Amino acid sequence: MSRHSRLQKQVLNLYRDLLRAGRGKPGAEARVRAEFRQQANLPRSDVLRIEYLYRRGRRQLQLLRSGHTTALSSFVHLRGQLEQPSDAAASTTPLDDGDGPRSSPEGTGARKTRPVGR
Repeated sequence: MSRHSRLQKQVLNLYRDLLRAGRGKPGAEARVRAEFRQQANLPRSDVLRIEYLYRRGRRQLQLLRSGHTTALSSFVHLRGQLEQPSDAAASTTPLDDGDGPRSSPEGTGARKTRPVGR
């Protein structure tokens, strides 16, 4: 086997550091392993993508090491789960994302409010 390049060594060290930082935090080790397995098939020639993922991993490592992180979870998009039947889509109203100004109901004199916690 050939010797590892400097970038390969950095990625392996990042993997080891992420696993260590994730000990005792529910879901962390499994998430780290899954992410590295998912990206394992990247070609070695795709250095820009590898460096991007490495930097992203370093930021995640800093978050894991901070005292504020207690667990890790991920959002999974399952195909077909988010699709609505046509009659249900017509009866729903769009959700307010909370970023825009809130208008008061006409004629009630209510004040504009901002979402709590923002």
